[in-house]
Amino acid sequence: MPDSDTANQAAAQANPEAAGAKPAPKAKPPAPEDKPFAEFVPQLLLPALAKEIQSYGGPEPELSFEQGPMPVVGSTCWMLRGSLPGSRRFWLCFTADDISSAKTIAVAEAGAEPSLLESFLIDEKKITLALLVSRLVQRLNGQKWLGPN
Repeated sequence: MPDSDTANQAAAQANPEAAGAKPAPKAKPPAPEDKPFAEFVPQLLLPALAKEIQSYGGPEPELSFEQGPMPVVGSTCWMLRGSLPGSRRFWLCFTADDISSAKTIAVAEAGAEPSLLESFLIDEKKITLALLVSRLVQRLNGQKWLGPN
């Protein structure tokens, strides 16, 4: 017959809460922003942005993610390119493959090329998916490109 200490230890291992041990804290799931940049933009940012733009009542925008020359200045960057009805286009450029890197935005009406780069989210300490989507949609809506403006 096993002694009582051995039995108590076995019971504690089988059910640590019954033995007075605190349960291990549940691991917090990683934030969407913790995904690698090359996964975050196409898998999370593009669909979230498309959904938010459509919530203004328009058709789904054409969105792509690529590396290429930054509008206006031509230096290489990662960019989210978008097209809206009426041949309106926009570019959200990242200077590095990191959502926290310096960002610029450019817009162009139909038949025109972008002529101005604007800083984008320069004062934000933490960049999140929700922040990127809301501020980009806010900027496009400011152009009167979304909904019945």
